[in-house]
Amino acid sequence: MPSFDITSEVDMVNLKNSIDASIKQITNRYDFKGTSAKVEFNEKDKVITLFGDNDFQLDQIKDILLPAMEKKEPESSKRLEHKDVQKVSGNKVKQDLRVQDGIDSDLAKKITKLIKDSGMKVQATIQGDTVRVNGAKRDLLQEAIAYVKKNVTDFPLKFGNFRD
Repeated sequence: MPSFDITSEVDMVNLKNSIDASIKQITNRYDFKGTSAKVEFNEKDKVITLFGDNDFQLDQIKDILLPAMEKKEPESSKRLEHKDVQKVSGNKVKQDLRVQDGIDSDLAKKITKLIKDSGMKVQATIQGDTVRVNGAKRDLLQEAIAYVKKNVTDFPLKFGNFRD
C-alpha cells in the first residue's frame, strides 16, 4: 500500500550558516558599534538568543536574522517561537527564539483531522513526530499532499519517504 510521511526537520547547517552571517553583519554595522547587540545560538537546546540595548535594537537584529534564515531555507522563520523580551542588567534586553523541530502533537492532530475531514480515501496516523499517510493509489496520496500544503501554511512541512 503506497504511503508517505509528513515531517518537519531543521536543517542545522543552514541555520548555523544564517546565524553566522547575521553575526558578521551585526559586528560590521556602524550603528551597532559600542552596543551590546549580539546573537548567540545554543545548538543543544535549539535556542537563539538576541541581545540588545533596547527593544528597537532587538527588532533591528531580527530584521537581519530572519531574512538570512529565509534565504538559506524558505519558511524557516515560521518555526521560531518568540519568547517574551526580558530585562537584563540595567537597561539591556534579551529575547529567546526557540527553534521548533519536528511536528508537535497539536499540529499532528490538526493534520490528521484535516485529512479525515477532507473525504479523501486515505488514512493518516501519528507516529511520534511524523504523520504517516496511507492510500490505495499514488494519485490519492498526491492529492493529499496538495491538500495539506494548501491548508497548513503556518508551519514548514516536508513530505518524504514516498513508497509504493
